[in-house]
Amino acid sequence: MDARAIIAAIRDKHSPSAEQLGWFAQGLATGDVSDAQAGAFAMAVVLNGLSDEGRVALTQGMRDSGDVLKWDLPGPVLDKHSTGGVGDCVSLILAPVLAACGIYVPMISGRGLGHTGGTLDKLEAIPGIDINVSEQRLRLLTREVGCAIVSATGQIAPADRRLYAIRDVTATVESIDLITASILSKKLAAGLGGLILDVKCGSGAFMKTHDDAKSLAQALVSTANGAGCPTMALITDMNEPLAPALGNALEVAVCMEVLAGNTAVAPRLYELTVALCAQLLMMQGEHGPEAGARVKDALSSGAAMERFAHMIAALGGPPDMAHDWHTHLPKAPVVGDVTAPKAGYVAAIDGEALGLVVVGLGGGRRVETDRIDPSVGLAEMIGLGTYVNRGDPLCVLHAADEDSAVEAAKAVQSAITIGEDRPRGPLIIEGIT
Repeated sequence: MDARAIIAAIRDKHSPSAEQLGWFAQGLATGDVSDAQAGAFAMAVVLNGLSDEGRVALTQGMRDSGDVLKWDLPGPVLDKHSTGGVGDCVSLILAPVLAACGIYVPMISGRGLGHTGGTLDKLEAIPGIDINVSEQRLRLLTREVGCAIVSATGQIAPADRRLYAIRDVTATVESIDLITASILSKKLAAGLGGLILDVKCGSGAFMKTHDDAKSLAQALVSTANGAGCPTMALITDMNEPLAPALGNALEVAVCMEVLAGNTAVAPRLYELTVALCAQLLMMQGEHGPEAGARVKDALSSGAAMERFAHMIAALGGPPDMAHDWHTHLPKAPVVGDVTAPKAGYVAAIDGEALGLVVVGLGGGRRVETDRIDPSVGLAEMIGLGTYVNRGDPLCVLHAADEDSAVEAAKAVQSAITIGEDRPRGPLIIEGIT
């Protein structure tokens, strides 16, 4: 085993063996592979790619570079992963819904990346929350509550943590093979018995076109199944924010409304959450109508809210979150409408631009050390195809000060196109099995 020989093989468009790729992944974790070798490996993969078998081998090697959890629970252990989009807070609803349906969900989540928000950042908008837990604590929470949304421990897929940091500074992020191995190594290390993937497509997603989203979805599904985890994917529309809110506390508030049974507040968020949960239940052998009914009942009965509140309290948050979330979530000092500059239909929404508005307000990070303001963002976002008169609200802006509010309002108006068309495609575009 030699790092130079493995890099040279990929450079020359040959396929290293599974054993070689597994060794390379271990070397990333142990330091036997240098930074220079890791960067050269990543660039070779970006330029020439890996075979399907090579992608599976790299993913398994990165998974096995640290702890791989094993579970002994009285129900299936399942999870979901989203490739990221604006207003995507599905995880905060999906995990407790599945727990209420008898599924165990050890959800190892991440932080915001670029224009998209992170599940952990959203959770930390709730005061007192500590998402950094030990493996023992993760096991206890998963068993007692049924779900735990936490940060990865230092022993979960350390090869990915090393390679990701190197990719970030070597212009090698954009590789389906490396993206797939990065996503799945962490998820598969959680010891899952099944996984559903939400691959976003559109202006607010990383994958802007259907073809790119489908290529990523197929790579993720085939690799996860090849690594022994039953997996399917839904390609979903992200040409407008999924929830009518962007920003950490504002998205948590929308989730609380849905968990409380007020699903009309966020119909697209509700529709997608039900579809993803039902697909996971069907992967366990349930019939479609029954699976969908169980998911909807978990929300309407309050069972999912109970699980969510239990998880929040167990992570150090307020014990009365289910009933009094309005008083606990932080509020921005400057709140006001962003209005339509002319009459017409909302014809297009630049989701990435809106996500960057939230980052500019302080709701995301420009650099890793930035401190997030959980209170800022955009609420009551208008949807595609809605007719507006001049002066009608496009959204409600939540800002830390007047100057940032003025700049953000201009950017929001620029990100929303008002015209004569009324476009809105299906939320769920395609399933990949």
